[in-house]
Amino acid sequence: MGAQLREADKHKTGPDSARRKTQDSTWDTIKIVIEALLIAFVIRTFLFQPFNIPSGSMIPTLLVGDYIFVSKLSYGYGPYSFNFSITPFGHKLFKFGPLPFKGRYVLAAKPKRGDVVVFKLPSDNETDYIKRVMGLPGDTIQVKGGVVFINGKAVERQRIADSTDGADTGYVFPVKQYRETLPNGVSYVTFDLRDETSAGADNTPEFHVPPNHYFMMGDNRDNSNDSRFDVGYVPYENLIGKADILFFSHRPVMWWEVWRWPFVIRWSRFFKLVD
Repeated sequence: MGAQLREADKHKTGPDSARRKTQDSTWDTIKIVIEALLIAFVIRTFLFQPFNIPSGSMIPTLLVGDYIFVSKLSYGYGPYSFNFSITPFGHKLFKFGPLPFKGRYVLAAKPKRGDVVVFKLPSDNETDYIKRVMGLPGDTIQVKGGVVFINGKAVERQRIADSTDGADTGYVFPVKQYRETLPNGVSYVTFDLRDETSAGADNTPEFHVPPNHYFMMGDNRDNSNDSRFDVGYVPYENLIGKADILFFSHRPVMWWEVWRWPFVIRWSRFFKLVD
């Protein structure tokens, strides 16, 4: 009789059994969400960090509204590798980092000329910037007539077809484009908005890059605040990582313009490598 009762209990159904099943299902879902969040946190912290492009300083390589993954492994871990904050609605509630050491001591590697790099702005060590590495430690950099000179030698530059895609770039008039090829073979396209005889961006003094620093420039040469201007030389320890892949892109649109969302996505830019 006892055996029959225990067997009956096994197949018992009712409110308590249904409640237990619901609780188990809810807990399983919570565990899956927690595990997914932990995996995402580890990937973001140690491997790849997502960034969005808010300005046009790297046009045409990167457009406003692009989203990229930045590899933290490319140059190893430095004091700003794990620097992050929680700032809901613009109010900083929590901040972690930078780590209290100088240089890069874990998996350290040096950037190559032509790398597109995210770094902390040296003047405040807070703001994230993205530019292309043009000058390595010990280099002499100068721009003359819109042409970049590295250690006294002009960077190869070839005129290509003008850009007329105002919807993507934000410039409605034809813009001159050049394909530059650095001494190490890295090749990319730059924008030239002004006359090469103008002062400032197209004609600079010589810059002598100090040890453990890098000279950065934007591909949108006449509309980039970079090492020619306020950014200055960027310390090695300020590098966060190398821009590797573009995973999402959209043309600028107001958040409330829901009816425009399906038409502003740049599908052709998904999963493009950043050159």
